[in-house]
Amino acid sequence: MRGANPHCRKESHLIYEIRTYQIAPGSLAEVEKRFGDAYQYRKKYSELTAFLHTEVGPLNEIVHIWGYKDLADRARVRGEASKEANWPPKIQEFIRAMRSEIITPFGFIPEPHPGKLGPVYELRYYTIKPGTIADLAKGWESKIAERGKLSPIVFAGPVEFGRANGYPIGDRTTYSQVRFLVGSLSHLDEIFEGRLIHRAGVPSRLVRAAAEPEVRYDYRGESLGLDQYLARNPTTGLLIARDDTILVERYQYARNDRHRFTSFSMAKTVTSMLIGIAIAEGRIRSVDDPAAAYVPGLAGTEYGRTSLRHLLQMSSGVRFLEEYSGRDDITRLASDTFWLRGPGGVAAVTQFNERTAPGGTRFSYASVETQVLGLVLTHALGRPVSAYLQEKIWQPIGAEADATWLVDRAGQESTFCCLNAVLRDYARLGLLLAHDGNWRGRQIIPAAWIREATTVRPEQPYLAPRTATRFFGYGYQTWIFPDEPGMFAFLGIRGQTIYVDPSRRLVMVHTAVRKLPVDPANAETIALWRGVVRDLGR
Repeated sequence: MRGANPHCRKESHLIYEIRTYQIAPGSLAEVEKRFGDAYQYRKKYSELTAFLHTEVGPLNEIVHIWGYKDLADRARVRGEASKEANWPPKIQEFIRAMRSEIITPFGFIPEPHPGKLGPVYELRYYTIKPGTIADLAKGWESKIAERGKLSPIVFAGPVEFGRANGYPIGDRTTYSQVRFLVGSLSHLDEIFEGRLIHRAGVPSRLVRAAAEPEVRYDYRGESLGLDQYLARNPTTGLLIARDDTILVERYQYARNDRHRFTSFSMAKTVTSMLIGIAIAEGRIRSVDDPAAAYVPGLAGTEYGRTSLRHLLQMSSGVRFLEEYSGRDDITRLASDTFWLRGPGGVAAVTQFNERTAPGGTRFSYASVETQVLGLVLTHALGRPVSAYLQEKIWQPIGAEADATWLVDRAGQESTFCCLNAVLRDYARLGLLLAHDGNWRGRQIIPAAWIREATTVRPEQPYLAPRTATRFFGYGYQTWIFPDEPGMFAFLGIRGQTIYVDPSRRLVMVHTAVRKLPVDPANAETIALWRGVVRDLGR
C-alpha cells in the first residue's frame, strides 16, 4: 500500500478503525481528490491516522484509518461529523464494496505519529487459533524491538468481532465483549441455560423470489443500495418478506440459516402476543387486573398492585433505571435472571419496589415489567412460557427449527429478552403479525389484540410517537411508527429488529452485533426499512 499518516490527534488512541473501500477501476485519482476536498471539513472532529491505496494484491482499493479513544468516542465523533454538510466525500458512485474493522492495538505498540515513514506500507492479516492471541502478543513483544531496527511497525492488534479467531463464542463473563459478539449472539443458548421450543413436524413453506429485487434507501443525503448498507453496518442476518415470499435473505460474518440469533428485547413483543392469546382463552381475565391477582408472591409490592395494561405499556410508575451502564437496574435484573447469579423467579422483580409516579401517567422503558408479565403468564397457565409459545405460535406457524428461551435459576423464562431462533422463523413470526394474527386461514393471535397492541389510545398521549420517545410510540410491548398507521416494530439492543407493515404484508428481520447496546446507527436501519416499504410495498 502507498500513502501517508498525515495527522494524529494529540490524545492517545485506544482503538483504530480501518475502512477499506473497493472502488471502480480508473477512479483512484478522482476519489482521492474528492476525499481531500471533503477532509478539510471532517478533520475538525478528528484527524486521519493514515490514508492509503493498494498497489500490490487487490487493486482498486483505498484504506483510511481513524483513531479514537474508545467506541463511545467513535460514536460521538461520527455523530457530530454526520451533521457536516460537506462530509462524507462525494465518492459513492465509485464505491463497489466497503468493510470496516476495529483494531485494539497491543500495549507494546507505540502510538503512531507523523514522520518520515513509508510511503509504502504492508498490511498483513493473520488468522490464528482461538485463544492464542495473548501468547502471540507475548511472543511479538519480546522480538518487536529487534525487528524495529530494520523498519518500524506502525501498529498491530486483534481485529474486533473475532474474525481472526473464527468468531469465537464468549463465556458468561465475556459474551458481550466486542470480539465475542458475533459468536455469542448466535450461540447465546450455549453460554446460558435455555428451554427448548420444538419446531413444527412439517415446516411451512416460504416461497423464494426468482431474483432479489433492487432496494434503494436515502440516508444523510445519499442514495444507497443493499450491498452498501451491509458493508456499512455489522448486520449478521437480513431477511425481507412479503406475502409469504422471501425477497431478500443475506448473512454476514460467516453466519448462516442454521444459526439461532438472539432476540434481546424483541422477545417482549412475543410475550405480549402470548398475553393476548391467554386472555382470549380465559386464562387471564383482563388487562386491568393487577399482577398480584395471578402471582401471589407479588402481593403487597408495587408491581403486584400494577395492572397488566400498565405493565404492557411500560407505564407502571415504578422506578427502574435502564441505561446499559453496567451499574443500573437492567444489569441487576439480568444478573438475577439469565445470568443465573441470583435466585430468579419472583425475587428477581420484587427488588424493584419504589413508586415514583401513578400508574398510567407516563412512559418509562423498563425491562422488568415484561419479566413481571412473564411471571403472570407462568402462574396463569400453570406451565412454562416456552411450552405455551411452542403450542400456540411456534408449531402452528410451521417453524422450521427449534428455538430456545433463556431461563433463570427458578426455571422462569427471561421474557424481557433472550429468545433464540433462526432468521426465517423470525420472519414467520413477523408475517403472522403482518396478517393480523392469521396464519394461512387459522387465527392464532386475536386480530383485535394486535390492533389494540399497536394503537395509542387518545387518553394516553404520553405513549404517542415522538412523545414516548423522540421517534417511536409504544403499545403493548410494541414500538409504533409515526405517520404510518398500523406499522410497528419489535426492537432489541445491538440492532435486533423485526419491522412489520400489515397494510402491505411486508416484514424485515434484522440481526446485528452493534458495538453499543443503544446505537445511533439504528437510524440507518430505519432508513433502509423506509426504502423497502417504498420499493417493495407495491
